[in-house]
Amino acid sequence: MSAHPSVIRVGLFSQDVKLQPLLAPALGKDFAVTVDTDPDGLKERLQENSPDVLLLDLDTNYSTLQTSIDLYNELSDSGAAVVLITDDGGRSAAVELVQRGAHSYCRKPPNLRELKATLRRAYEHSAMKRELEGKRDQDLPDDDSGPVPVCDGLIGTSSQMLGVYELVRRVADLNASVLITGDSGTGKELIARAIHNLGNRAKSPFVAVSCGAIPETLIESELFGHEKGAFTGTTGTRTGFFEQAGTGTLFLDEIGELSLQTQVKLLRVLQQREFTRLGSNRAIPLKARVIFATHRDLQRMVSEGTFRLDLFYRINVMTINAPGLADRPEDIPALARYFLRQYSELYQKRVLRIAPNALAMLQQYDWPGNVRELENAIQSAIICADGDSIEPEDLPERLREQEIEEDGDVAQVGSFERLLRDYKVKLATKAIEDCNGNKTLAARSLNISRAYLHRLIRLAEGEKVDAA
Repeated sequence: MSAHPSVIRVGLFSQDVKLQPLLAPALGKDFAVTVDTDPDGLKERLQENSPDVLLLDLDTNYSTLQTSIDLYNELSDSGAAVVLITDDGGRSAAVELVQRGAHSYCRKPPNLRELKATLRRAYEHSAMKRELEGKRDQDLPDDDSGPVPVCDGLIGTSSQMLGVYELVRRVADLNASVLITGDSGTGKELIARAIHNLGNRAKSPFVAVSCGAIPETLIESELFGHEKGAFTGTTGTRTGFFEQAGTGTLFLDEIGELSLQTQVKLLRVLQQREFTRLGSNRAIPLKARVIFATHRDLQRMVSEGTFRLDLFYRINVMTINAPGLADRPEDIPALARYFLRQYSELYQKRVLRIAPNALAMLQQYDWPGNVRELENAIQSAIICADGDSIEPEDLPERLREQEIEEDGDVAQVGSFERLLRDYKVKLATKAIEDCNGNKTLAARSLNISRAYLHRLIRLAEGEKVDAA
């Protein structure tokens, strides 16, 4: 994903004389706002210098609502992300435009903190889309020699990732349910987005929802929506995530966090392909494709009675496993360099490369936090770097400690580090013996990755050579 520019250019179309003079100074120095009150003026400006984000005011107090809708229809292919602001009277129109491709909308008068965050996300989305389109063109082979090793924003050429790419392409145009599994930080949402972007729903919305981040008391309202007065505190109608997704894709992450009661209601929606807002009897057809993800073992949850078996079969038509980073260390250099380019631009630092010994440390680390932890480590290293390259001393302390711990020359006999290392090697050797030589089962029994187990094996083999 592309980094933020120093200033995000926002093109505002509004005829609200109160909003125009207030919005630009309120957004602050990170946003350069140009205002147009005439549609033709905005069109001319787009031809001369397209803004990063278009902010369209669906003002129902004037005769501009239909004008703004018509303007959106004309400008939707301009390449700029479109954010809408509207009051309750224009909410249904805003939802319709979001379903047709607008990035999102904010209520009017806008909450400035929310509006700034929305504009930044809109910029990121359009920048990422342009970057992926460019990367897809660059990655196309000159002949038909084989599959392209990069799949819509997913990075890596390991056998595990090539398998993921193949499954993504197979299910992209299908309406079958897909369950994406994998540990936290492995990129499950990126896989879901790739399925959406490569399929026949690419021009419709992609709505991502973290089920674990929504309180149990609000989950039904958030998913299905509610009518005014449906429960205490509701002041208006809310469009739920199922409805917001329209004919696009609804991505339900952390599906294992749903209560049994919510699971029953979700199962009914998936079976009948319709839902109702809270406080309403009107059935709304489910037109979106639903993709699910979890880092939990759903089969174990089924046996424990915390996840419904019928729902498990309903969502698990096709499974794609997001591999852990430690299981594909050959992809670490490409990922690290991708984050290097991204965050060196963001922090405006001329860090151009990763030193070979620093890259070796990255490949030796176990990465319990997966790609998300690698991204964090590169960010930190760029901030700490003094020159044009990331050196070992720039990496987070946990990586440097690992280097010391596993360095036989540094970890002296009798030292705490050496004793701890020897104990880990003995545990690994014993686990392999107990599992009759099956290293996958041995790693699973110790709750470590296969890559880390192999490092411990190499340490043990190295000590045998030294002793000989």
